[in-house]
Amino acid sequence: MIRVVIADDHAVVRTGLSQLVSTFDGVELVGAAANGEEAVALAAEREPDVVLMDLEMPVLDGIGATRLIRESHPGVAVVVLTSFSDRERILRALDAGAAGYLLKDAEPEELAKAIVAAARGDAPLDPRAASALLSARRSAAPADALSEREREVLLMVVDGLPNKLIAQRLAISEKTVKAHLTSVFRTIGVSDRTQAALWAERNGLRSSRS
Repeated sequence: MIRVVIADDHAVVRTGLSQLVSTFDGVELVGAAANGEEAVALAAEREPDVVLMDLEMPVLDGIGATRLIRESHPGVAVVVLTSFSDRERILRALDAGAAGYLLKDAEPEELAKAIVAAARGDAPLDPRAASALLSARRSAAPADALSEREREVLLMVVDGLPNKLIAQRLAISEKTVKAHLTSVFRTIGVSDRTQAALWAERNGLRSSRS
């Protein structure tokens, strides 16, 4: 069973999501939080596999809660579930360690698939969120278009670290590392790690060993 915690400050939404998630095969709802602080506490107490995290919440927002959960419990996958698809929020969520990003008007089967995907280490991303992110990146200079986490991953590639070690150092899954690398390759226009490392050197992104 995949253990799930829901975090949303709107009681109606939280109740509806709780009822919906409880109907998914192979999924067990183990807690529901009304703010980010409660979500962090539930992640420690209930040890879920996946946390469905709203972004706009009182006391502690979803970005801060995601970061704290990932730092303290790297085995927990956080999937952002929000109404916002703007580039800034997407980047901040992924930089905080979110494994995925879904919009609240997703179909129930999409949500179920995202929970399963996140639990096995994949990175579910709503197509509209991905489109908004890629569109914004196309209009920016490649180096500026990389998120902070993508830069970290790229510099570790420059250092010659394999995905497994990168995942360990950043407290994320290997699947998430691969997802970041795929995004990096697409953004800077290369097709493999060697080309990415050369691109980084040419563009002044220095390795920690330099």
